[in-house]
Amino acid sequence: MHTPNIPNVLNIGILAHVDAGKTSLTERLLFDHGAIDRLGSVDSGDTRTDDGEIERQRGITVRSAVAAFTVGDTHINLIDTPGHSDFIAEVERALEVLDGAVLLLSAVEGVQAQTRVLMRTLRRLRLPTVVFVNKIDRAGARSDDLLTDIRRRLTPHVAPLNGVAGLGTADARVRPNSLDDPLVRAAVAEALAEVDPDILAAVVDGPEPTADDVRGSLAARTADGSFHPVLFGSALGGQGVRELTEGIARLIPPAPASGGGAPRGTVFAVRPGPGGERTAYLRLYDGEVARRQRLTFLRREPDGRTSEVPGRATHLDVIGGAEPLTAGNIAALTGVPGIRVGDRLGELGDRAPQFAPPTLETLVRARRSEQAALLRTALLTLADQDPLLHARPASTGATALLLYGEVQMEVLAATLRQDFGVEADFEPGRVRFLERPRGTGEACFEMPWHDRTKYWATIGLRVEPGPPGSGGAFGYETELGALPRAFHQAIEDTVHTTMRTGLSGAPVTDYRVTLIRSGYCAPISTAADFRGLTPIVLRRALEGARTRLYEPYHAFEAEIPLDALSPVTAQLASDGAEFSGTTGGSTSWLITGELPARRVREVELRLPGLTRGEGVWWSRVSGDRELRRH
Repeated sequence: MHTPNIPNVLNIGILAHVDAGKTSLTERLLFDHGAIDRLGSVDSGDTRTDDGEIERQRGITVRSAVAAFTVGDTHINLIDTPGHSDFIAEVERALEVLDGAVLLLSAVEGVQAQTRVLMRTLRRLRLPTVVFVNKIDRAGARSDDLLTDIRRRLTPHVAPLNGVAGLGTADARVRPNSLDDPLVRAAVAEALAEVDPDILAAVVDGPEPTADDVRGSLAARTADGSFHPVLFGSALGGQGVRELTEGIARLIPPAPASGGGAPRGTVFAVRPGPGGERTAYLRLYDGEVARRQRLTFLRREPDGRTSEVPGRATHLDVIGGAEPLTAGNIAALTGVPGIRVGDRLGELGDRAPQFAPPTLETLVRARRSEQAALLRTALLTLADQDPLLHARPASTGATALLLYGEVQMEVLAATLRQDFGVEADFEPGRVRFLERPRGTGEACFEMPWHDRTKYWATIGLRVEPGPPGSGGAFGYETELGALPRAFHQAIEDTVHTTMRTGLSGAPVTDYRVTLIRSGYCAPISTAADFRGLTPIVLRRALEGARTRLYEPYHAFEAEIPLDALSPVTAQLASDGAEFSGTTGGSTSWLITGELPARRVREVELRLPGLTRGEGVWWSRVSGDRELRRH
């Protein structure tokens, strides 16, 4: 298949804390490069990427969106990502398809806890990143002391590539820091020397690095993710935006791609459409995809199996370009029923960043009883589109949901109201615990037997622990074909459904269930017999294996004033924290450790009072531990 001669392609993400100006910067970039004919406004609700009604009303981004523009011979796909911590999983899924990132800070608010979370992830992935300090024309804007904060709280390996005149006023303007200036060149070389041995040798032993030496090192070290250039500007006023786009095109290399071979790519976002049709955003790494082409996506199921999701690209919209979709680019495609975020075209690899599943559980009920069925259908539909939104029917007639936080709950309530016409009530969220089998248990029931209802089925099951992180697996010791396929499927499906509620009421995970005995009576036995008997046998086997209860933990960081160390550590210790380090001591303390997730909210509420409002808190799900019995 012929590959057209296209310019370089860069997939760039804009990441930031809430209200740093991500959507405004996206609008400015698109407007300045002719992709839109007027600037949209978050306040007026007419921005290009926040196209959902909820996003327009709330003034926040809750889903990744893609737009495109061109700088010289570089085609840039701009991915605007959510900024609220409740949507960190949405951000991390977008990171997988990026070639580089712009980390946005406000010159007024400075480094926030969410900024540190994002930079930590970017550095771990060694994703090329340019830091853009926005809002230089706002009262209270900072530059030199903000650079100090960036070096201390984000990464020490930075250097400003421009400066600001009139900082904090409406007349603020940027001025370039030219590497032809010996003083500027020396300052940037000194910063680069910490990550580039050649520059270090030139700085220490001479001769001094030339401007070209420093430019080459700056590009190389930005490309490998070890150094982060800083640019100042204003998205609303347009100052510094041209320098930002030039820096992106010059310093961030496109990912290597090949036009030959089978297509290989990743779905990183899915939007629902009318009639249940889904639009999937596909980043392609190799090969090509054309309209009407048959495609087969691969999916890793929770129990470790690989399933296929076939379809045909009935519609293909290449972002900012023409068909076909070529390696390195992104397209919105339809025609693959049931496609989800995370589905892979071509192969299942290990590119995806790892993040913990949500652990906040809530029950949702329709405000009007006649809408109960519609509510459940809507929630299951949303969960089917997004594997990180877990929904299941609850015994009380409500629907149980797993979420990341309260803001996500509010956005979901608005989605149900506006997209499905359902008013829903959410119970206060609670941390979800998990069960894991302690040992091995077996149970078997032979037909016919009576327990109110006769089941014409024989089922024997063994329950045992599975590998950590494996979820749930089902296998056979019986001869395949001994039962009709429908009976086998009924047993397997019912096993996984039943394991959603363990001996203590929590979901069971990391288990392996094996069918060790089976039988049926033709033509009397039906699949319903096996669906009815399986939970009874499985429960007996699980009682024999016994289970342990586990609770989720958060890794945390707390940056606090010097005089707050004692009261803060005392509070953390009383809430069950385990400390891994206490560093600093010159201007502040940084405390790190792990804490039970059920205690995190209490610490967040108490920290301002213990630190005179100066404490900064960050935490994130970091796994789970066996529940301590007191």
